Amino acid sequence: MMNDDHGVNAVLGGGGTAVGDLVHPPIISETRTQGHLLTKDIGGYRQEVRVLDERFGYLHKQSKDFEWRTLTAQRAKASVLTMLGELADLGFGWRDIARLVGVSVPALQKWRRGEKTSGESRQKVAKLLAACDLIRLHYLIEEVASWFEMPLVSGIPTNPIDLYAANRADFCFEFASGDADPERLLTEFDPDWRERYRSNFEVFEASDGRLSIRTKD
Repeated sequence: MMNDDHGVNAVLGGGGTAVGDLVHPPIISETRTQGHLLTKDIGGYRQEVRVLDERFGYLHKQSKDFEWRTLTAQRAKASVLTMLGELADLGFGWRDIARLVGVSVPALQKWRRGEKTSGESRQKVAKLLAACDLIRLHYLIEEVASWFEMPLVSGIPTNPIDLYAANRADFCFEFASGDADPERLLTEFDPDWRERYRSNFEVFEASDGRLSIRTKD
């Protein structure tokens, strides 16, 4: 029968090698090494893409703002009465124009009668008209006034008029582009919208095939 010490020494190579010496670093196969490097490279490329996306997003915003300012200056050459007439021809109601420009309806009525406006008010009217130009030109939206009335999310009353009136024309442009998620935009604009507009009722198809309303469970 083999001595226990002899058996251990045989396993250890006869030299009494410490058990810790048997622990070697794992051998990484060539395939695994290549996969690791590939993952690392892809991660680096993704970071570069994120940086470029941020940079080009910033440049795009800057160029759009520049174009908006330029168009505003061009539009402002016309009289306020002429600009208001163009907005009306686009389909905007006077109440909506007043809200978008940030004045009262009576003030707008005075401008329509030819009364003098301040330079700031003139610029606001020109800015709205220039924003409509941008939306129609770059995003190919027909009937821009009707588009301004369209809810961002179905069933929720918030629309581009609300965004623009709150000085978030940038959200209007994002929404017009069709590239942004409307729910994301609405959440950034109004974080509590889901809770605010949550309904306790739901529409369902009754046994006779007609749509009806009932309380949610």
